[in-house]
Amino acid sequence: MSVPQLPLALRYPPDQRFETFIGAPEGALAQLRAVANGSSKDWIYLVGAGATGKTHLALATCAAALQAGRRPAYLPLQAAGTRLQDALEALEGHDVLALDGLEYVAGRREQEVTLFEFHNRARAADVTVIYTSRLPPDGLGLVLPDLRSRLSQCSRITLEPLDAEGRGAVLRERSVRRGLVMDEATLDWLLTRTGRDLSGLVTLLERLDRESLAAKRRITVPFLKRVLENGPS
Repeated sequence: MSVPQLPLALRYPPDQRFETFIGAPEGALAQLRAVANGSSKDWIYLVGAGATGKTHLALATCAAALQAGRRPAYLPLQAAGTRLQDALEALEGHDVLALDGLEYVAGRREQEVTLFEFHNRARAADVTVIYTSRLPPDGLGLVLPDLRSRLSQCSRITLEPLDAEGRGAVLRERSVRRGLVMDEATLDWLLTRTGRDLSGLVTLLERLDRESLAAKRRITVPFLKRVLENGPS
């Protein structure tokens, strides 16, 4: 049986690069750039709640590694599902790997053993690995103590949720990239009347982009009110 198609693309989203990341902890981007270009052998454990930018930084590291002439690959562990061993074997030959979402492996002994064995092989082969997780190793509920020990040895970067100012900076940056015109009053209205979840805000921005193009209208407060009143589309 063939391995299900997984997003191990050689191209990474232009919105998800180091240059577009807002609110990184001090020194984190320099550390990840060094990992990407091979000047650092650190293994990284990116930890933070949902929508704090873990996937963004994992993909940005892969993009930077590719630009540096290395062979990166990104694997969302949720997509691997029960075919984790096949998916990890498909990564052979890459030298920078980003495994996104350790919480989807935690608590499943067979998959934990598979990941533990992969971890050891990757160390022996001088492969660099970036893990992401919503929780630190001690909080994941791992049933394999040896895996918890290995993960705890990685360099940890902790990401915090953005405040309103940070979320506004992300939306401004994304708006500029999309060529959207949104004045400060409109942006402030949007931020105060929608949720704190950044991924939801970015999704809403993509919707506003589509609807403003279709209507051939600038994004104003009245336009926002109409779009939000119509509900998701």
